[in-house]
Amino acid sequence: MTGFRDRTAVVGVGYTPFSKDSGVSTLTLAVQAVLAALDDAGLTVEDVDGLATHRVGDSTPPWVVAPALGVPEVTWYLDQFGGGSVSHGVVAQAAMAVASGAARTVVCYRAINARSEFRMGGTGRAPAPVFDAQYQAPYGHFAPPQQFAMAARAHMNAYGTTHEQFGRVAVTQRANAAKNPRALKRDPITLDDYLASRWIAEPLRLLDCCLETDGACAVVVTSRERARDLRAAPVLISGAAWGGGDSYFSGAGSGAGGRTDLTVTEAARMAPRLYASAGVGPADIDVAELYDCFTYSVVVQLEDYGFCAKGEGGPFVESGATAPGGALPVNTHGGFLSEGYVHGVNHIAEAVAQLRGTAGNRQVSGAEVALSTAQPGFVLAGTSALILRRDA
Repeated sequence: MTGFRDRTAVVGVGYTPFSKDSGVSTLTLAVQAVLAALDDAGLTVEDVDGLATHRVGDSTPPWVVAPALGVPEVTWYLDQFGGGSVSHGVVAQAAMAVASGAARTVVCYRAINARSEFRMGGTGRAPAPVFDAQYQAPYGHFAPPQQFAMAARAHMNAYGTTHEQFGRVAVTQRANAAKNPRALKRDPITLDDYLASRWIAEPLRLLDCCLETDGACAVVVTSRERARDLRAAPVLISGAAWGGGDSYFSGAGSGAGGRTDLTVTEAARMAPRLYASAGVGPADIDVAELYDCFTYSVVVQLEDYGFCAKGEGGPFVESGATAPGGALPVNTHGGFLSEGYVHGVNHIAEAVAQLRGTAGNRQVSGAEVALSTAQPGFVLAGTSALILRRDA
């Protein structure tokens, strides 16, 4: 995927407020976020000729959003089925569309009433239309906390990862969120607070879990040349990768010889392609926005994206390496655990803010290259990620 390296850029980001009860439809949320992103870029609806989103029956497709916005003509769109695993692949495909000439300006959005309307992984509705759900649902192994709990326990058993190390992820990200006026949760927490929080699915506690959130987020993608004439400093899409194979639930995985290994995610197989696409390596990453549906997701991705050896993710977090001022600041906005869960896109938006230098008192000094990742492939059999960099 080196063919479009640095040829496109994110030029605008937009948010709605994050809440537990938006009081409006997902269409309204989508329109608000898209308009905010266009305003940030100094563009108008008339400039848009592409729209892209991902959803699992819980949002509004481009062919509804386009007329609601008044887009004159859509020449390219993407309505991707899938959850957080595909979130970054949506933006990567928008970049491909721009680089190929299929579209000039694409807005990628995610709108979701995930607390007041369509609760993620809830059991009050039919299982997701993926073949392996039929083998989980009869046993009550259905909700994401249950699924990730199995992987987290496997990691604890294999490498001695501790509750306190998971807790350090939650505590550090809450401290980041305290500096973020958008965050749903801004009150600091201690490790004792974490350990006192109730069990959800052992070994995961309440404070291991992301926030069910109503909200929307959008990013605008256009060409590098055009980006340099717009209002905000462009952030280049330097590398991207997406894809996958068999899932853990279907009996295969990322272990040697296809052996199921719950301590290794699809990100481990994809990471070499991702770094090659951008011509960088783990040591070049200044800030990482890692998909944190659960604290364990951060720990395992630190390993699988090459920031530490397998089994050392817990000690890496415990050392303070992922905190502000550490070797690799992670989830500088508070992440899904404390800012809000908008299914991947708000991680991309935060990476853009860091590279623009507009993140305020949570700014990582000198940040030039950022990694932003999707759900690493436990539930669906794939993942996606972006490497972004400041334009020279």
